[in-house]
Amino acid sequence: MNRHKHFFLSATALPELLNRHSAEGIPFLFGVDFEQEEGFFIPQPFEQNEILFAINGRSNATDKNILPSPHPQLSILHTDFPAYQKKFATVQKGLRNGDSFLLNLTERTPVSCNLSLEQIFHLSEAPYKLCIPGRFVCFSPECFVRIQGKQIATYPMKGTIDCRIPEAERKLLDDYKEQCEHHTIVDLMRNDLNIISRDVVVNKFRFVENISTSHGDILQTSSEITGLLPDDWTSHIGDFLFRLLPAGSISGAPKRATVELIQSAEQKKRGFYTGVFGYFDGKALDSAVLIRFIETDNGQFYFRSGGGITVNSHAREEYEEVLEKIYLPITSRHDS
Repeated sequence: MNRHKHFFLSATALPELLNRHSAEGIPFLFGVDFEQEEGFFIPQPFEQNEILFAINGRSNATDKNILPSPHPQLSILHTDFPAYQKKFATVQKGLRNGDSFLLNLTERTPVSCNLSLEQIFHLSEAPYKLCIPGRFVCFSPECFVRIQGKQIATYPMKGTIDCRIPEAERKLLDDYKEQCEHHTIVDLMRNDLNIISRDVVVNKFRFVENISTSHGDILQTSSEITGLLPDDWTSHIGDFLFRLLPAGSISGAPKRATVELIQSAEQKKRGFYTGVFGYFDGKALDSAVLIRFIETDNGQFYFRSGGGITVNSHAREEYEEVLEKIYLPITSRHDS
């Protein structure tokens, strides 16, 4: 972190910085962790390459072949289902007590990989990518919020299935537990947007997206929710964004009580995993949820993944979904 420590600051300082720079039309890159304790802020981010980012095709990484890359290999070193079961039991107790209706429970799995964080960033195919060398790389498929003109949009993502399963799309759409999760998150995000905008509507509900990975394709379901911001939104964008944090899809509902239950179950801070990052180009903003995340700790790689838990969830099935999300979004044409 020392290499780029000048970009990092307390998250409490971020809203005012975002407000001021967006009001003046100055482009910037920003990020904030799940606990809203640490953040980073980079004005004119294309003028530096210490922190690498890519947001829907716009990137400060110009050399796609920065280093020769071997055939990508990512493997799980070991799993700990009993530890996950213990966290799951804490969550289930809270769900039965009515503390939460839906909670995103996450896991930190040790993995081995023959690529560096930077190589993973360059080779991965994802709409949102971020690499802080020496700390983590993220290749996220999930938008947090997108603002164009006065319209704000969010695309909560809940529900995953392996494409190799027969009739995968039908099974995903018909799955009762997945339906409950998705309804809850859409309702939460609709309520969140109502805090800062008007005329909030669900334009698309539970549409299916295909995501290519090094282990084959997976299907995920998302929805589109939009609202209209006030005319002077650029002067308040930092305040607006922080009123939406943490992202509902990686916390749960109701948000405050669910976050407390997450902390009780997981016991450790998530850090930037499941936080958000985004880019403001002077007129519009695009941002992502920091999921599909590999971090390094004393030279060891850990893959962070999770999934939504309801009273209808089963520990073994949820754990298998957590492991299924351990992948690199690198297709065969880059495997050389």
